[in-house]
Amino acid sequence: MKNYIIKIILINCLFGLLVACGQDEPIAPELSFEESLQQQLIQAQPGDIIEIKAGVHELSRSLSLNVSGVTIRGAGRDSSILSFKNQMQGAEGLIVTADDFVIEDLAIEDTVGDALKINESNNVIVRRIRTEWTGGALSSNGAYGIYPVQSNNILIDDVVVIGASDAGIYVGQSSQIIVRNSRAEYNVAGIEIENSTFADVYNNIATNNTGGILIFDLPNLPIQGGRNTRVFNNQVFENNTPNFAPEGNIVGEVPAGTGMMILANDEIEVFDNNFTDNDTTSILIVSYYITERPFDDPNYDPFPESIYIHDNEINGGGTNPDSEPLQLLQSSMGGQAIPDIVWDGTVVPGKTADQVLCLGDSNGASFVNLDAGNGFAAPTFDSTVHSCSLPSLSVISLSSAL
Repeated sequence: MKNYIIKIILINCLFGLLVACGQDEPIAPELSFEESLQQQLIQAQPGDIIEIKAGVHELSRSLSLNVSGVTIRGAGRDSSILSFKNQMQGAEGLIVTADDFVIEDLAIEDTVGDALKINESNNVIVRRIRTEWTGGALSSNGAYGIYPVQSNNILIDDVVVIGASDAGIYVGQSSQIIVRNSRAEYNVAGIEIENSTFADVYNNIATNNTGGILIFDLPNLPIQGGRNTRVFNNQVFENNTPNFAPEGNIVGEVPAGTGMMILANDEIEVFDNNFTDNDTTSILIVSYYITERPFDDPNYDPFPESIYIHDNEINGGGTNPDSEPLQLLQSSMGGQAIPDIVWDGTVVPGKTADQVLCLGDSNGASFVNLDAGNGFAAPTFDSTVHSCSLPSLSVISLSSAL
């Protein structure tokens, strides 16, 4: 009997030890999609491919990546969707500060701020991406859809951008840029190249924006002197959405119905585009002074120079200008449409009008010099002085890394 009791005690002790061991090493709970993705971005190594499976993935806070040589890849921009409609933390959807970065085949929706921001990065590929604010054109939408800034060697290819309260595709303070084969719709600015150099913008569709394509150079930014941008083979039509930029934003100055606007930028070539039914005008070329915004920046050049516009097809437009000077002009013209190409008439000191703007073969496009420097006192419609040509700008060729 005594031995039997001892055996029972030993068995009970052993059972207790086994149970205790199980309690010391509980099974880890499965990570949520958001936790797993955050972990992959934090632990990423050069050469990693982070896969975003098909489905709508709800995220509550910003994502970030600062490791070079990483690819983020989804199953398609209408299949793999990162939704930030319930975002509680962070200013962006995804912010990247890393070289040799690729993102492709996914969508980023309803971010509080910018959808995809890429900062101080070299060799960037953004392709087959969609950024969208699904509630429509609202000033509460994030500012930028795809937003590389202070970066180099940038390819943006076959993307769709919808609903940005500033610019759908915005490339700022950067160099060596290609934006192609993309669609920008229902943004304040469809595509904007700002304070940047050496850009090709081609084979894109810009429609239903406030302004279709903007080429700007602004003061008080670390990088200035925007120049050398070619804009060609684009379809720019019906960009007549009322301006919904938050108050104070510079794009709030863009008249609804602007096909293309060049502000204070140099060496721009615009050719082989199709502009159709943009209610204010097809092409607007202005100095920074047209904004009537003061600036205190001794390094800033507020004048556009060496603008070469030729061989574009322009149809319709100019019938309902969203600009007081242009409305007054239209009234003085007996209600006729605003001309296809509008220049504010501000001449760089020491230069002639043809050094500011050259109109090559214009396919019969109409023209007006607004005489803005004299208070719009005497607009003129004779483009003869601008009948000239400039050397074509060079093709942008990105580094072999792309």
